[in-house]
Amino acid sequence: MTTRKRITTPDERRTHRELREALDELVQHVRVVRRTLPSLPPHELEHAQERLEWLADEVWRLALGEDDAPP
Repeated sequence: MTTRKRITTPDERRTHRELREALDELVQHVRVVRRTLPSLPPHELEHAQERLEWLADEVWRLALGEDDAPP
């Protein structure tokens, strides 16, 4: 499988700053959950899943260019 590296310009990176920040937060959350998964009690696991879903929705909203937060 070949990977295609997409070249981004500094202007594009500045333009999509909120999206990059949301993606960074999503990745960080996944890493923390993965690292702590064996020791998470059920209620914390449920909260982690809800947060993951919310972050994914936020990334999707920003990727589509929707400026308004969901109700």
